[in-house]
This record gives sequence, C-alpha cells and structure tokens, in this order.
Amino acid sequence: MNLPISTSSTAGLILAGVFGLIFGILLHKGRVTNYNVIVNMFRFKDFTVLKVMLSAIVVGGIGVYIMMAAGLLEGYHIKPTNVAGLVIGGALFGIGMVVYGYCPGTGVAAVATGSVHALIGFLGMLVGGVFYALSYPWVKAHILNVGDFGKVRLPEASHIPEFIWWIVIAAGSVFLFKILPKAEKQSE
Repeated sequence: MNLPISTSSTAGLILAGVFGLIFGILLHKGRVTNYNVIVNMFRFKDFTVLKVMLSAIVVGGIGVYIMMAAGLLEGYHIKPTNVAGLVIGGALFGIGMVVYGYCPGTGVAAVATGSVHALIGFLGMLVGGVFYALSYPWVKAHILNVGDFGKVRLPEASHIPEFIWWIVIAAGSVFLFKILPKAEKQSE
C-alpha cells in the first residue's frame, strides 16, 4: 500500500512540503542544525548527531519492518550495492560533512534558520549535484560497475532473519545510548 496521492499532483507536492517542514523543525529541535554540534561530533565531544541518527534508523527501520510484515507496504525499493560507488561516495560525503559542518539535510535546515555559511555550502551542494549529473555516464561506466552485487540486503546476504538484525541494531543503539554520556563527560 502506498499513499493514494501522486507526488506529481498538487496535493502530493503540498504533502511533501509539509513533511519536509516537519522534518526540518525536528532537526532544529534535535540541535543538529547547529554547526558546533556537528563539528564537535567529529571532535568526539558531542554525540547528539549520532543519537539523532540512531534514533531515526531504529524507529524508522522497525516501523517499516512492521508495516511490511503487516502488508501495509508493497515492497522495498532497493538500490544496487556497488562497492566502489559506496566507498567513494561515503568518503566524499564524510569529507564534505567535516568541511561544511553539515550533512545535506541539516544544511538545508540550517539555511532555513538563517545561517549564511550554511547557505554558501548549500550552493556548493547544488554545484556538486550538477557536476555529478553531468558526469553520471562516466561514473556509471567506470565506478558503479566495480563491486556490483546487485540489489541485496543484509538479511538475504547473511541468511539471518530481518527481525534478528533489528534486535541487534536496537540493542546496539541502547548500549551506545548508555555509554555515550560517559564518553561526552570524559572529553570535557
């Protein structure tokens, strides 16, 4: 089951805007639109970003798993696993986040709070997006076929049931939530 509203319709666009606004407000309330919070994550002084991300992964992932099990969703839209693309893309994303001080989502939300340096970085993201779009044929031919495992997920690749993966991820998150405050106090 999917929402009965097409994303190309006016109602779908308005709904997407409302969800985007709510997401941005939640990012701001979670303090991850603050440059210092993100930079201090990389300095191992403030783990707010990690806590927000873990919360989103666990709540969202388990929610999708339950909706799939209940038959409320039609299926996963899995992207192919391309090792070279993941390694290069992850490295570029990490470098960009360290230099910019935001990930794309928190950067856009920071622009909405009036951050001028976030706006400059946002313009850089747009230029990078155009560059990627223009170079995509070359990237597809030379990078995305290196280490191409197709559309695989951890449950299928490991032969471990999905609910076990979610139990391990949730338990690991609880463990990290217990030790992160101690790590933050030690870094002060």
